[in-house]
Amino acid sequence: MALARRTYAARTPAIARRLRCLLAAALLSIPLALCAATVEGVGVRPITFPDPVNQGHTPGFVFYPSSAPTQGTTAFGPYDVAATPGAAAAPGAWPLVVISHGHGGSDLGHHDLASYLARHGFVVATFEQPGDNFHDQSGSATSKVLVGRAIQVRAVIDTVLADARWKALVDPARIGVAGFSAGGYTSLLVVGAKPRFDLFIGYCHRHPDDMETCGPAKKLTPEQAAAYLANIQHDLTRWGDTADPRVKAAFVMAPLSLVFDKAGAAAIDRPVDLWYGQHDHVLLPSENALHLKPLVPTLAHVHEVPKADHWVFLAPCSAALAKEAGEICKDPSGVDRSKVHEHINADAVAFFRKALGVH
Repeated sequence: MALARRTYAARTPAIARRLRCLLAAALLSIPLALCAATVEGVGVRPITFPDPVNQGHTPGFVFYPSSAPTQGTTAFGPYDVAATPGAAAAPGAWPLVVISHGHGGSDLGHHDLASYLARHGFVVATFEQPGDNFHDQSGSATSKVLVGRAIQVRAVIDTVLADARWKALVDPARIGVAGFSAGGYTSLLVVGAKPRFDLFIGYCHRHPDDMETCGPAKKLTPEQAAAYLANIQHDLTRWGDTADPRVKAAFVMAPLSLVFDKAGAAAIDRPVDLWYGQHDHVLLPSENALHLKPLVPTLAHVHEVPKADHWVFLAPCSAALAKEAGEICKDPSGVDRSKVHEHINADAVAFFRKALGVH
């Protein structure tokens, strides 16, 4: 009898959650599939995506809700990931979010956001942006990156929706994208933004000491730089439309956005949630996030992280990563990255739930 009471007590919270979900489905017209299983943990599996820009393939991961509890973290190289490799998936038709990393980043650079979203009822796909990741930056400042990034997001969505393992777990009517830095720029393209690459010229006149952005242009005459950027502009439709109508919302962190003018930003027709660091020295807020803020007609929220620099949006670093890549793991005095991410992750869930109609 005591054992029976303990078993019933252990099951009561899960039963209550199930009943609440069924009631919400009846009252709010959400898919019953979202109530199909209780999410107790997070699973993760590696996956390979096609790259239609370079005619190759690129690695990534799918994070997904699991009915099996996740115990602690699993080491993936220098990353401590709060997900269980190969865990059984919780059945249901979950919303999909694709995460695009920043310039020179990694498919696990935002693993904490991916795990948090999955734990709260999302399937999340991460991937290496070809030619612009931590071990290959050969495409930097070319149309294969500045245009191709958005095309590769579309290929990731195509793959997940067609894959026998994942398509049954994804609601194709509820898809969002999230991105950091160049990945934030990518996310804006996906929801409709149209860049003007010649705006780099004005920026570099104003900030000639920004060698990361303007260094390559210093090797060119003004005429050569203008022609080079015009060629990238011409490639904007080379691989098809950079906007993907299947994507209903974008969550952007410290986005590269100096290349959007009023018309280009006004082309965004889906909700955008914008985060930036107050003291970002890589992508100056005045030229990027704050420049973008008044231009986006569908801006849902704007969040400033006080005192924070650019790298605060990367997942809190493990000891191994801090030793290997110290610069991206350091934050200014008074900034607690773990606490910042508690707010970022919770806001991402709330934003996507509202924007994608998930209750």
